[in-house]
Amino acid sequence: MPQPSLCLSRLPSFVSVALAAASLLLSLAPAPAHAAGYPDKPIRLVIPFPPAGATDVLGRAIGQELSKSLGQPVIVENRPGAGSTIGNDVVAKAAPDGYTLLMASGSICIAANVYSKVSYDVVKSFAPITLVGQVPHVLVANSAVKANTVKELIALARSQPGKLNSASQGNGTLSHMELELFKISTGTDIVHVPYRGSSTVMTDLIAGNVNLFFDSVTSSMPMVKKGSLKALAVLSAQRLPEYPDLPTMTEAGVAGFDGKNWFALMAPAGTPPEIVKLLNERMARILADPALKARMTAQGAILESSTPVELEKLIHDDLARWATVVKKAGVHLE
Repeated sequence: MPQPSLCLSRLPSFVSVALAAASLLLSLAPAPAHAAGYPDKPIRLVIPFPPAGATDVLGRAIGQELSKSLGQPVIVENRPGAGSTIGNDVVAKAAPDGYTLLMASGSICIAANVYSKVSYDVVKSFAPITLVGQVPHVLVANSAVKANTVKELIALARSQPGKLNSASQGNGTLSHMELELFKISTGTDIVHVPYRGSSTVMTDLIAGNVNLFFDSVTSSMPMVKKGSLKALAVLSAQRLPEYPDLPTMTEAGVAGFDGKNWFALMAPAGTPPEIVKLLNERMARILADPALKARMTAQGAILESSTPVELEKLIHDDLARWATVVKKAGVHLE
């Protein structure tokens, strides 16, 4: 007696047709590639600093271009505080669906070393998408400070220990750590005054309520051009083409200030690789646009894309670099 068989030829014709149709439908059904149809609603871009600073300026420009590219609104949400950890935490805890993104900066690596309790892991809690660019920092001073060069500033600070002060964007931010590195490198005693972002510092710095500030070129140099502040050195490896007379910190006699003040686009860990790939490809096109490059260069930002792997390596390197500075400075925050 012949054994039962699932061969279509032995089944009734209507059953064969039904099975064949079902098989065809299954073959045509899209694989679980979550990028299909993405995005079909607005995207939230979290900026972990207040408005008007370098992260905000760059983030809003990128958000606008990304919105055009994806055909969906990109809504910027400023979530400042605690050295960028508040905004970072918002994204780390968001659904990994590509609808919440982070405009991260190098401060994310500093905060991980400075704060004893951070609710996320910089490496494990985020999916790197791409480097966005860098904005060099510059050491600026109130016009009344009796120093026009870094050498004169060091001499002044050494002659008056604890009398000069320097603002920062907040505890655990890049401007804070640059101050600590400067103090270590020069043997000076300068008081740290933490604020909540660059914009709030500017009013007090121009008024003379604080003396110094390690800030982005984007937000400080317009004030220098107006004569409200004076720039002493740029914290990059080379002089800036826009400000050829401004020496680097290394040229001014203080080594170790040639690291990137970088910015990057990141998503929550677990975001589908298809979405990360799509965003990386779109961002590469955006960052290569000559008009956008020219517009951002005029504001002090140098656009630069990367692969997710390259960004991941940059994060690992920065975590190690700032761990050394934080340990030497003895900075620990709760």
